[in-house]
Amino acid sequence: MTLKVSLVVGNPKPQSRTLKVAEALVRKLLDEGQYELEVIDLANHTDEILAWPSDKMEALNEQVAASDLAIFASPTYKATYTGLLKSFLDRYPANGLAGVTAIPVLTGADLTHSMGPTVNLAPLLVELGATVPGRGFYFVISQMDRLDEVVQAAADEYAANVRRIAGIAPSLSGRAAGLER
Repeated sequence: MTLKVSLVVGNPKPQSRTLKVAEALVRKLLDEGQYELEVIDLANHTDEILAWPSDKMEALNEQVAASDLAIFASPTYKATYTGLLKSFLDRYPANGLAGVTAIPVLTGADLTHSMGPTVNLAPLLVELGATVPGRGFYFVISQMDRLDEVVQAAADEYAANVRRIAGIAPSLSGRAAGLER
């Protein structure tokens, strides 16, 4: 089975370090050849992000909603994620990301706001119906020289969390799993 993976980056600067961190997380988390990756660098969509309605933005939102895994990444702005990412997420209705496993990622200058992805972004993703498999990932930009090492630790934690969740799936009752018995 090939996973559909979306990477949504809310950095106003195209091709940002935030994008590089998020791409590294996908590479460390998933085996090559097992997924199709679609990158949505919102810096390339500033002309339509606030246009309502917008066929272009609706198509991007639908693409992410159809993903198995979506990574939402943003630099830390004012102790949280950017308005660019918020504007994209505001386009979803309640439960618009149901069925999507989502990982919140924030980058920042230091550890001051390291709880930001967990405290600020993860609750929004859950509100939209996504499943978040653990705390959010915060990456300090001064560690770019250790990118692979730091990202590997985060990927290992997410993989362990998903395996634990998958491990209880066979024991779910038919009603809990939404199945008739």
